[in-house]
Amino acid sequence: MARNILIKPIISEKAEGLSDKQGQYTFVVDRKANKIEIRKAVEKMYSVNVESVNTLTMPGKSKKRFTRAGVQSGRVSPIKKAIVKLAAGEEIDFFGDI
Repeated sequence: MARNILIKPIISEKAEGLSDKQGQYTFVVDRKANKIEIRKAVEKMYSVNVESVNTLTMPGKSKKRFTRAGVQSGRVSPIKKAIVKLAAGEEIDFFGDI
């Protein structure tokens, strides 16, 4: 593919709970990727069957940092998340090599 679709998996308490109970895994993906491209990328990279893909775009936020030189303000870029549901009995092991 011309661009990287999957940027990184999200490892948090909420994401781990989804993966343990419902077989759903969360990824940060390219903002221009659609559900079909995300499905193909996950199936190719992890050799699993994907049932469904839900996407959401998290808005960017403004941040302030107080330093000796004064207040520095900036902006965090918006990201796109994908929640991928796998077929029954399949799982992705992110920590297999550790």
